[in-house]
Amino acid sequence: MALEDIQQHCKAIVDEWIEENTLSKGQLFVIGCSTSEIAGERIGTSGSEEIAKILFEELSRLKEATGVQLAFQGCEHINRALVVEQEVADRFQLEAVSVIPVRKAGGSMAAYAFQHFANPVVVEEIRADAGIDIGDTFIGMHLKRVAVPVRLSQKTIGHAHVTSAITRPKLIGGERAVYDNKQANSVTCD
Repeated sequence: MALEDIQQHCKAIVDEWIEENTLSKGQLFVIGCSTSEIAGERIGTSGSEEIAKILFEELSRLKEATGVQLAFQGCEHINRALVVEQEVADRFQLEAVSVIPVRKAGGSMAAYAFQHFANPVVVEEIRADAGIDIGDTFIGMHLKRVAVPVRLSQKTIGHAHVTSAITRPKLIGGERAVYDNKQANSVTCD
């Protein structure tokens, strides 16, 4: 698949995320990405810096438009650790781990992010507010509970399957619980 097509797919997805208006400044946005799957190969076999560059640039546009903080998930060889900016690690009190993602251990996308962030650090885990999974990389372990699917019209980037999610607080309390502020003033505990 041509790099121009991959860029158009990614652009369409970023545009739709921006139009959804569900992201807020300062939220954590996790990205799991297999550049191999985008290229039509099996995950972990054909990483591509060229594809990673396209995605990094488009996702940086998402950051600029919404104010989210990006977290790039590495592959299983680094236990799906994440590349974030040092300021993000500091703000969310995330513990750094000692590893540098590379194409064969971390994946091309995480390696590219590590090389191009201003002050990168790798952390073992986060609780993201939203995210995108490109190529079935399993970002769920890094999302807050409760994940809610975001149905985007663009379902693929290149050959890779794409899923997206936002999160919401858990609904707790049972049958008498109220979840809407408008109802809260009209309900009594009689």
